[in-house]
Amino acid sequence: MDRNIKLSDRLNKVASFIPHGTFFADIGSDHAYLPCSICLQDITAQAIVGEVNEGPLQRARETVSNNHLTDRIDVRLGDGLDILQPGEVSAVVIAGMGGSLIQSILEKGKLRLKGVGRIIAQPNNDERNVRSWFSSHGYVITNEVILEENGFLYEIITGDKQVEGQTLSERQQLFGPRLLEHKSNLFRKKWERELMKRRRIIDQMQRAKAPDVSKIAIFEKESKWIKEVLEA
Repeated sequence: MDRNIKLSDRLNKVASFIPHGTFFADIGSDHAYLPCSICLQDITAQAIVGEVNEGPLQRARETVSNNHLTDRIDVRLGDGLDILQPGEVSAVVIAGMGGSLIQSILEKGKLRLKGVGRIIAQPNNDERNVRSWFSSHGYVITNEVILEENGFLYEIITGDKQVEGQTLSERQQLFGPRLLEHKSNLFRKKWERELMKRRRIIDQMQRAKAPDVSKIAIFEKESKWIKEVLEA
């Protein structure tokens, strides 16, 4: 038994947004390290782990068994939120996937989110897709964090279900409403990179025999927004 599962900085930060005593689901759990770590430190926590493939499922079950947590962590085989019954958990974690995939998982399984007051998402890209889904389904972004790990920049987005909901502008969906409030050094580092990336894409597209004018216009608009945000 390993009572000291060492999580990455990224997963440690994700774990910090799960309240004490929560019954939560971890979708696509990567060996079930996150739920095992939380349940070892918080004896009142419980979790459901969801894996879509047999290999990761068996690895997750092995981690849970080795830590004697089979009575508090249930490992299930299934696609996304299909593993849950409505009202079964109060929080959901989806980390380490593309933002488009996270959005798709949430949309496909939205009827199973009954009773889920908090969703913690850590998209590897396309963060705006997650924010757009939150905004459209009554989840208010209450916290956003950007961190660096092994040379990569990650965003962690926490959405809490609230009656009044939240409407986000295109800019807020792109940059993050909470991240825009602080503009940390890592935020600036990310968007300086993104600005250079967009400039390269625009240059490549303009060199094409038949440039896609509409796509170029989108990248130019976003480049303008990035410059304004960085200079403000």
